[in-house]
Amino acid sequence: MTVGRYAPSPSGRMHLGNLCCCLLAWLSAKSKGGKVVLRIEDLDQARCPRKFAELLQQDLDWLGLSADEGGDKGGPDGPYYQSERSGIYQQFYDILWKKGLVYPCFCSRSQLHAADAPHRSDGQVVYAGTCRHLTPEEVAEKSRRRPPAWRVRVPEETIGFTDGHLGYYEENLARDCGDFYLRRADGVFAYQLAVVVDDALMGVTEVVRGADLLSSTPRQLWLYRTLGLQAPEFTHMPLLLAPDGRRLSKRDGDESLEHLQAKYTPEEIIGRLAYACGLQKAPDPRTPAELAENFSWEKVPRRDIVLPEGLF
Repeated sequence: MTVGRYAPSPSGRMHLGNLCCCLLAWLSAKSKGGKVVLRIEDLDQARCPRKFAELLQQDLDWLGLSADEGGDKGGPDGPYYQSERSGIYQQFYDILWKKGLVYPCFCSRSQLHAADAPHRSDGQVVYAGTCRHLTPEEVAEKSRRRPPAWRVRVPEETIGFTDGHLGYYEENLARDCGDFYLRRADGVFAYQLAVVVDDALMGVTEVVRGADLLSSTPRQLWLYRTLGLQAPEFTHMPLLLAPDGRRLSKRDGDESLEHLQAKYTPEEIIGRLAYACGLQKAPDPRTPAELAENFSWEKVPRRDIVLPEGLF
């Protein structure tokens, strides 16, 4: 059975970009007769208070996008809140530690983003390996000044995969990614480790997420392999942009569901969003269940989707 998932970070009310990802993940799984798991990615509890997770689940129920398990509904593979899964992440972190792949990093944010630091074409910093070869004495000395974050050593290896919507993609881990964080200095586990462990242990077979996470996939595939876990299939969807071309943001309050609920019915919101995504030829009201009957990734654009002016 296809097991899809929706894994939001509830740092505010849902906006149309979040909803678009949830809708396509739900439709992709349901169109194959599968189920959907809801996982709350609240690793940073200060940014993701529980009230927003509760509101998010109410919003999904209202829209007809309820998950089959997860969130407050629970299920066999819980807990479904990442803030409650630290003990599980520790077990897999320890596997990497015993393999000699984990090391402390004392680099400050300003050092990481310095002008001479290696950068990818998309502007992201590639870690230069500054702390990779510190001696035990150097680690002890630096630890007296500040607690370290923890990184994983990646090999000089190119990892590629065929995305379910965007086609083939590959990265050389050492050159294009660099050693990446597993754990912050305050002890919070990093997204890259948590998402791999969670999707594997929750039996997820299909990950649908935004194209902004495409570059995370090769390092995650390497983690799956290194940890002895089964990797899911990946499908990355185009990003949803405001009519002026800006990326939708919770911070800017762009078309939050809180405001949309006052203007539209659930069917009107779903139908207009489906129209923007190419799933129907007009912005007519639809339920998710109705859309699932004829869903196909072939209908969805591969480039970022700019919302038509006045659609919402």
